Amino acid sequence: MKLFVHKICSLVAYAALITPAFAQHHAHPALPHSKHKTVVIAHRGNHVNAPENTLASTREAINCGADYVEVDLRTTKDGHLVAMHDAKVDRTTNGAGKVADMTWQEVEDLQVFNRNKKPHRVPEFKEILALCKGKINIYLDFKDADVAETWKQIKAAGMEHQIVVYLNKEEQYKKWREVAPEMPLMTSLPKEVTNKEQLAAFLNQMHIQVVDNVSDPELLKAAHEHGLSVWLDVQSPTEGPASWNEALHKGVQGLQTDKPAELVNYIKSHS
Repeated sequence: MKLFVHKICSLVAYAALITPAFAQHHAHPALPHSKHKTVVIAHRGNHVNAPENTLASTREAINCGADYVEVDLRTTKDGHLVAMHDAKVDRTTNGAGKVADMTWQEVEDLQVFNRNKKPHRVPEFKEILALCKGKINIYLDFKDADVAETWKQIKAAGMEHQIVVYLNKEEQYKKWREVAPEMPLMTSLPKEVTNKEQLAAFLNQMHIQVVDNVSDPELLKAAHEHGLSVWLDVQSPTEGPASWNEALHKGVQGLQTDKPAELVNYIKSHS
């Protein structure tokens, strides 16, 4: 994930996104139900034994008991919604080029790289929705897709109450609030937000439910006072009990991890 807010110089820029009347119209959408007190998010699926953003890594996330599977969403040249983190297919497949310049047939024909030598492919969003329904929530990292079409597919799958959308661009906020006002939204706070007054100003313009980059104790306290959940990214080469313990002692509500099975067990043993 990349912060979309680093390009914004001040909170004034956010005020232009929505009118006060528009902001006041929307209440606080409810987050999906989670099995664990501390939410466990499988980063790009449980991709230890299966390639990221595939049906296989999604199944692995379900099987290990994670609360959410993170899914990166992009759009093909002919309008198909697909799971792919990078703008290009080069890193994770045997192909080359931008997803946005390829047809669905071209993307579907790609071979996804994997360690276990089993064949995998890039899935359509509708396939992931069907697989996750009633089994696991989706942390939808909204990279490059049409909001209306995404919402249409979510409703068709009956997944309206199992998704949180992570915003990567400022313009995505207004679109989601217009098309699906009850969808829980998540983003990163701007670098300029360093105290409770600035946080209040930000939240007055962007009615979000989750943030992922708050670790300062005072700002964490202020976030909780505003009803915000904080889900920290803990995935790293050295991820393990020490980093989980450090994050949990901050009083956050969720952790995004590359080791969901181990984190689930850790949380169960320390609850």
